[in-house]
Amino acid sequence: MKRIFLSFLCIISLVILASCNKEEKPIEITSENMHQAIDKVVEVMIHDIFSPVVVSRIFVYPDIAAYEIMALDDPNYNSLAGKLNGLKSIPKPQNTEHVNYRVAALIAHLELSKSLIFSEDRISSYQDSLYTSWKKVNGTEFETSKKYAMDVVSFMKAWMDKDNYKQTRTMPKFTVDTDDPSRWQPTPPAYMDGIEPHWDKIRTLVIDSASQFKPIPPPEFSLDKDSKFFKEAKEVYDVGNRITQEGDTSDGVAIAQFWDCNPYVSVTKGHLMFATKKITPGAHWIGITKIACRKAKTNFNETVFAYTKTAIAIFDGFISCWDEKYRSNLIRPETVINLYIDENWKPILQTPPFPEYTSGHSVVSGAAAKTLTSIFGDNFSFDDDTETPYGIPIRSFPSFNKAADEAAMSRMYGGIHYRAAIEVGIDQGRNMAGYILNKLSDMSNEKIALNK
Repeated sequence: MKRIFLSFLCIISLVILASCNKEEKPIEITSENMHQAIDKVVEVMIHDIFSPVVVSRIFVYPDIAAYEIMALDDPNYNSLAGKLNGLKSIPKPQNTEHVNYRVAALIAHLELSKSLIFSEDRISSYQDSLYTSWKKVNGTEFETSKKYAMDVVSFMKAWMDKDNYKQTRTMPKFTVDTDDPSRWQPTPPAYMDGIEPHWDKIRTLVIDSASQFKPIPPPEFSLDKDSKFFKEAKEVYDVGNRITQEGDTSDGVAIAQFWDCNPYVSVTKGHLMFATKKITPGAHWIGITKIACRKAKTNFNETVFAYTKTAIAIFDGFISCWDEKYRSNLIRPETVINLYIDENWKPILQTPPFPEYTSGHSVVSGAAAKTLTSIFGDNFSFDDDTETPYGIPIRSFPSFNKAADEAAMSRMYGGIHYRAAIEVGIDQGRNMAGYILNKLSDMSNEKIALNK
């Protein structure tokens, strides 16, 4: 009996010794991990209902943090320190022996994202699941990488906190000028205040200032039927009526709905008012970035690069656009048409709560499309399924620029923008993106090899 017991102890000891001597394998992080992390953040943003401009901020800082960590370990990518306004080099790990830079990049991305949304528990539950699985693979690597990631998060938060966002939270609401018929007025059904009137005070990332790409002024307000302004208002009215006629084959309604991207649409039924939630214009283009990465089969580092570069263009694009919106402070087509053409007319899309000129979707689409073209090429065709969760079918495009052109024109079909805001807006976004691409020309030392 004693021999059996000793044999048993020997076997147990050997098992324990083998377990201790077993070399832990590295934690594997793929591009899908990055896609899933961003999908989770989008899910929370929709739940929390952030405005389009705030969403651009939620995307960009976590992406930059992940990129900076990844660039430390990959000679094909160069730090953005000194290239983005106010950004200095992130801290390096004190001991690189057990640091997995991809793990650290993803942890930093999730931690910063969590600090920028309201429903932190939704990110935390996702993190817990990931971290548990990683610990099982390699506990030492996970803990070391996490510690380093948190150092970078603290560094990034200090930089992020200097972008004037917190200060704009306490600035006064936008005052509506009721004495000037050309000025923006709140629109039905919710008649919401103008959102983020001080977004031009947010620190830009690459462009010198919010007004660097100031567009030409909009057509002068006039009720003269031969004036450019009135003709553009009448065009919105006529186009809306035409595409809603039974038997129309222009696809205008479908295009308007596909690119709606209004995060908060008020719906009134009887005495009840509730909201339907969707993604924003920036989130739609981030979704297109994911589609492009999957089609091109980008690895983790290439994926982080694509997201980061696109998010930077979107972020600065919104600042540039919002600077003009509250400067020109132009009345929306719905208000003009109801007051002077047809009091019963309604746009296909719900008019968003901020001034008209320039079109935000046009600016951001132009900027994002030019940026994605610089990464994936001129004729990168793709099937856009970004809107399928909201019951909208897939649309296919031969290039990013063609998609941006359609996104811009969707604002005319939707009845929420005049032609000038669309055409000037998309040029504004493309011109600004060209400047950003030139400034960040050495961000990557290689081209993404498509369909490798």
